[in-house]
Amino acid sequence: MIGHKRGIGKKIIIAFIIVLLMVVFRYYDLGQYITLAYLKSSQARFLALYQADRLLVISAYMGIYILVTALSLPGAVVLTLAGGGLFGLLVGTVVVSIASTIGATLACLVSRFLLREWVAAKFGAKLTAINEGIEREGAFYLFTLRLVPVFPFFMVNLLMGLTQMRLFTYFWVSQLGMLAGTIVYVNAGKELAGIDSLSGIMSPGLLASFVVLGLFPIAARKGVALYKKNKKRRLSAL
Repeated sequence: MIGHKRGIGKKIIIAFIIVLLMVVFRYYDLGQYITLAYLKSSQARFLALYQADRLLVISAYMGIYILVTALSLPGAVVLTLAGGGLFGLLVGTVVVSIASTIGATLACLVSRFLLREWVAAKFGAKLTAINEGIEREGAFYLFTLRLVPVFPFFMVNLLMGLTQMRLFTYFWVSQLGMLAGTIVYVNAGKELAGIDSLSGIMSPGLLASFVVLGLFPIAARKGVALYKKNKKRRLSAL
């Protein structure tokens, strides 16, 4: 009985902290600092800070990214682009990949233990489709959702919290599933950061990044469909 009360008390405290953080975010309009325009205008300052103390900047960036993702706040895409512009392709991919996966797992955890009723009421129709997909394909269904964004990522995080999938499985499948998309967006951010005039808009690197951004979801969808078709063919041949 005492343990049950303590558990409820912890949930109330965590819920209060989450609500407080979201209120602060909205009240002080912190979203204005997670826009492409702001990050572009502050690029030189951020680069100077990064050169002065790389570990500190990476840690602060990851903390902000994890918080934004865990609370399902807007800004993850812009932060991903900023990661490419600030850290480059290799470091940016590693940092964004880890931060986005941790944030997504925390969002799933919050949904599972605190927001279960709200998420079920808000996205009940989508939950049915996800449960059926997991029952049919297991963890590969989550991998598909990460690779081909049928649902927004924040919705996947929340809805997966209501499933029976283990958090460790959710973590590593999300890490793998989001990696290709992360590389594409980080690379686009690296190219965007190099624009300092209108002529830069027509640079081959930036144009190639936009082409990849447009073609990636189509290619991923085709790849998954081909994999499923081949799998079905192998099973029917047995």
